[in-house]
Amino acid sequence: MDVDLFGTRSLLFLPASNPRAIARARDSAADLVILDLEDAVKESDKALAREAAVAAVAERWPMPVAIRINGTGTEWHADDLVAVAMSDADVLVLPMAESAEEIDGLVAVERPVMAMIESAVGVFAAPAIAKACAGLIVGTNDLSADLRLAPDAGRGPLQTALQMVLLAARAGEAAAFDGVFNRLDDPDGFAAECAESRWLGFDGKSLIHPDQIAPCHAAFAPTAAELDRARRLVDAATGGAERFEGAMIERMHVEAAERLLARS
Repeated sequence: MDVDLFGTRSLLFLPASNPRAIARARDSAADLVILDLEDAVKESDKALAREAAVAAVAERWPMPVAIRINGTGTEWHADDLVAVAMSDADVLVLPMAESAEEIDGLVAVERPVMAMIESAVGVFAAPAIAKACAGLIVGTNDLSADLRLAPDAGRGPLQTALQMVLLAARAGEAAAFDGVFNRLDDPDGFAAECAESRWLGFDGKSLIHPDQIAPCHAAFAPTAAELDRARRLVDAATGGAERFEGAMIERMHVEAAERLLARS
């Protein structure tokens, strides 16, 4: 299945070892489902999860499906690569990416690669990584741990890293996705973080439960007012710098409006 990462809002992660979660994900409205072989799976279940992921992607899905393999240097990495290469997965997700060379080493898999930026080293390497892959995902949990942030630190201390990853993605022409929101019993907090993600410029957000899909899509959807203004701007533009509804616009504003309309 063709994957338009720039049109993707929701990345739903779930353990590949959980058949009930897989069944629920298949019936969901997620833009991209990611079957996880890494953090969500116990070491004793790694082989089982790998087999389950391959079997799952062999079935028909209404959305693209990715497999997140175990990271470079782990004992499961090589077997995961072979399994994904021989599977029907649409995308490969590499955790804890810290160099472009890691992405180059996945070329034999012959499908789009999304790299997770989950460490300080990864943040500083993000510009090179972005040029080698199709998308960047900020792993905010691991990144917070690597930065030694307090458990209640919130998002403030992460802002510089988030913006550095986003800058790297845009410079490398890769899609960019924000990390997960852990508190499943805080829908208002989730909605607020989704709104912040869109405000920062991310294309979408990582999710850990199907109930997060609808509010994520709502947050990343252009409002009716935004769409109406974009249509008026595109219709009114004649080229060059000009006045539009009390503001000066140039070609860059027209292009932004056209992107908004295309995404809607």
